[in-house]
Amino acid sequence: MILSKNARYLLRFVALAYLALLLLIPIGMILYRSFENGFIAFWEAISTPAAISALNLSLLIVVIVVPINVIFGIVTALALVRGRFPGRRLLEAVVDIPFAVSPVVVGVALITLWGVGGWFGSIVELTGIRVIFGLPGMVLATIFVTLPFVVREVEPVLREIGEEQEQAAATLGANNWQTFRMITLPAIRWGLTYGVVLTVARALGEFGAVLMVSSGFAGVSQTLTLLVHARYIDDHNTYGAYSAATLLMGIAILTLLLMTLLDRKRSTP
Repeated sequence: MILSKNARYLLRFVALAYLALLLLIPIGMILYRSFENGFIAFWEAISTPAAISALNLSLLIVVIVVPINVIFGIVTALALVRGRFPGRRLLEAVVDIPFAVSPVVVGVALITLWGVGGWFGSIVELTGIRVIFGLPGMVLATIFVTLPFVVREVEPVLREIGEEQEQAAATLGANNWQTFRMITLPAIRWGLTYGVVLTVARALGEFGAVLMVSSGFAGVSQTLTLLVHARYIDDHNTYGAYSAATLLMGIAILTLLLMTLLDRKRSTP
């Protein structure tokens, strides 16, 4: 379709206006409210014990979740692309469930499973490990909502590279681990890295599922997203909420920049 010069300018204006209304204006307002009292006040708001604890907990969850999803994401992607077994289509659909199900529903499901009187409640009582309203429950919730990213980034790469090189390595006497380490892993490294970046971003910003399985106590089980919620709703500390949101947004922007850089490197022949 060929558009006139005026039509192209109109489309650009509409697109920019839409982005400004939904993204730039809200982000600008958050930044303004965060720094309206100066950088020192902003630093004091994000360096409180509660804020530091929330940041550490968010990063701890990321450190736990990412390796788990990398391992099982690669295994699942290999099973979907290389495997031929009954139920493969079902597994394909299951992987996409976190995209379709509300995170709040995920939290409720975890409470039903691991809460007092839940399906696995007896295991919790025997081991003494508190899953719901503790770190394990928050980790499980985050693993669930970030499950598809590594799988969906690695899967198309595996389909693209095919099986010829892996079969050649097997013919030359390489075992499965050697084939994976020397052939498959280098081939999927950019897709895997891209999936890791997406997983990190999603884990840092998760709210609904974590809210349901967390006690929300400051310094105990309060992530950055929960800190923003608590300051704004419970404590009526609007400035502190904006400052914490800016800290979270800064980490997200750094993650986005890293994702863009990796995408450019992946696109470079």
